Amino acid sequence: MPDQPRTATLPDRLAAALAARQPLLTQLHAEETTAYRLFHGSVEGVPGLTVDRYGELLLVQSFHSPLAAGALAQLQAWYADALPGLLPVYNDRSGANSRIGNPLEGEALAAAEAPREATELGVRYRIRARHAGQDPWLFLDLRAARRRLMQEAAGKSLLNLFAYTCGVGIAAAKAGAAHVVNVDFAESSLEVGRENARLNALPIRPRFVKSDAFPAMRQLAGIGQPERVRGKRMPPFPRLEQRQFDCVFLDPPRYAKSPFGVVDLVNDYSALFKPALLCTAEGGTLVCCNNVAQVERDPWLDQLLRSARKAGREVREVEWIAPEADFPSPDGQPPLKTVLLRV
Repeated sequence: MPDQPRTATLPDRLAAALAARQPLLTQLHAEETTAYRLFHGSVEGVPGLTVDRYGELLLVQSFHSPLAAGALAQLQAWYADALPGLLPVYNDRSGANSRIGNPLEGEALAAAEAPREATELGVRYRIRARHAGQDPWLFLDLRAARRRLMQEAAGKSLLNLFAYTCGVGIAAAKAGAAHVVNVDFAESSLEVGRENARLNALPIRPRFVKSDAFPAMRQLAGIGQPERVRGKRMPPFPRLEQRQFDCVFLDPPRYAKSPFGVVDLVNDYSALFKPALLCTAEGGTLVCCNNVAQVERDPWLDQLLRSARKAGREVREVEWIAPEADFPSPDGQPPLKTVLLRV
């Protein structure tokens, strides 16, 4: 995409972003995809501003500072002309923990909270512009990874860790996976995953496991999860039998702490990687994600390869999966790093 002059107006920048996406949008529409990013402000001239389409929904969000009323009106008017028929909803997420700061009332609130539907690669997903969480239930920058898993899935088993609303698992099941297990600690997210399963004519019934990822991985890998650690009783967790999977998908949050372990993508990705690797069958595929911008791609990969060697597992092939063109990265170093490992 050509650089925009500093004097470019907001409509100028929106127009340039849409023009740059036209080849991708033509492809996506042909693939039955109605969910994509229309404006990625961090690299398209308005840091902190994102505009996403989810089916009939036009979701506008600001993360650094509130969008001025005049600018919001200008943006909505521009898209009403360029992409008529979409319902605009604005979320100001510039406050603490990216929680929504602009209240809505009446019909506007009902429209923002209404359950909707979007499609991606022919798979149907439940969407809501506003709910208790921080995302409309489908991470758009993971489309490339879901696409890649759909190419891998036919006849295979999949373990989807930190599954959130189970988009990866539903996509794999739609693509012909023989067995799918989605693991997440949040029942509310898994319930959206079950709804996603109901929206699609799946040839199998995916499994949804409410569990902290650490005891789930340890049990599946055959390491085991003690009920007591250093004399302290662990919280309840579901019992799982040892099993390895043809494909394992690992998409953890940046940081999380529980009695079972610490998720820290900056300082200790290996704590997650090793048990996930041990859940992966010989000759299988492990897909790892790291969404922390400050983590550099190549040193992170080196860390994964060292961890694999220590675990006695050979990495036979490495394949990077880059976000698609609606998430432009001029330096080729997108914040979301996704690597597919054949082990």
